[in-house]
Amino acid sequence: MTKVRIGLIGCGFMGRAHSNAHNRVPNFFPELKCKPVLQAVCDSNADCVEAFAEQWGYASTETDWRKLIERPDIDVVEICVPNIFHRDIAVAAAAQGKMILCEKPMCMNIAEGEEMVAAVEKAGVANMISYNYRRMPAVSLAKAIIDSGKLGRIYHYRSNFLQDWCISASVPQGGDSTWRLDAKVAGSGVTGDLLAHCIDTALWLNGGIKTVTAMTETFVKERMHAVTGKVAPVGIDDACAFLCRFDNGSLGLFESTRYACGHKALFTFEINGEHASLKWDLHDLHRLELFDHNDAGPVRGWRSIHVTDHGGDHPYMDRWWVPGLQIGYEHSFVHQAADFMKSLETGEPCAPTFKDALKTQRICETVLKSAAAGNWASV
Repeated sequence: MTKVRIGLIGCGFMGRAHSNAHNRVPNFFPELKCKPVLQAVCDSNADCVEAFAEQWGYASTETDWRKLIERPDIDVVEICVPNIFHRDIAVAAAAQGKMILCEKPMCMNIAEGEEMVAAVEKAGVANMISYNYRRMPAVSLAKAIIDSGKLGRIYHYRSNFLQDWCISASVPQGGDSTWRLDAKVAGSGVTGDLLAHCIDTALWLNGGIKTVTAMTETFVKERMHAVTGKVAPVGIDDACAFLCRFDNGSLGLFESTRYACGHKALFTFEINGEHASLKWDLHDLHRLELFDHNDAGPVRGWRSIHVTDHGGDHPYMDRWWVPGLQIGYEHSFVHQAADFMKSLETGEPCAPTFKDALKTQRICETVLKSAAAGNWASV
């Protein structure tokens, strides 16, 4: 057994998800030769980081990420902080020879992403961006079905990610809780935060995107800043929709907003092929919907596949409970952590790597440029 010592940076929502995942890996993937060990956690808030370490079982704490990445007892640096810090931490960690698992979006812009890719390639360290939805069993099953050729030629891909948490103009921008509304810290709004998930999943399932045309809107033009207390212009996109053409000739339609009243986290995709179609909904994450045109007429219709079977038919489900009992959002992070540990055994990259995720970053940036210019743009 090889202990892989984790150094987590960030004690927020994603820090919790990653910590829980590492704690569960030895229980549900006991055959892995690499075992994650929660060695240190870092946050600038000393009280927060001490409480977090006690809750999740970290052996030690730091309040300066630079000290954490310099420690010889850290093997993997996990970056779970606002986007503005991703590049600096990743580049510095790679220079220290640390493996890196970084939250999405990869960075603030393409230039930063290219620097991150160059850093990990120069250092020769394992690296990964956390696009966890790839590892939902139903989404992984969709991948297997598509790759089998069952859908035939793909005609359409459509996806959306809808929320409503900042629909009130009283929600501030900036600060620990609402930094995603501050362009200086987040880089972009729904495009980098939500559509990035849609795009990564689309690239994995349906291949590359070559051209886009987009529109964005910022509905609330000014918000109070949580740190300064002053009202300031809002620089992020509240909503974004775009059309695209994939490399395989199919057409794509994407939409995301934080102003869809009644939707907390509606992430869906649908794929229409010449022989069959698939669709998936995060709100019903353990089910994959399939329509097969080859079914006999009287019974032809959408069927719901309950993705809980064992025996290898349904990805990852052998690891959990008996067939018929479903799992949840947090399990995608457990699968991600287990796959990363497995990749350290085999020496194979664990996708999406920094280089893979740079493709998503390029599309996000092209979408925003297209919206600003009001035209079609090549990726």
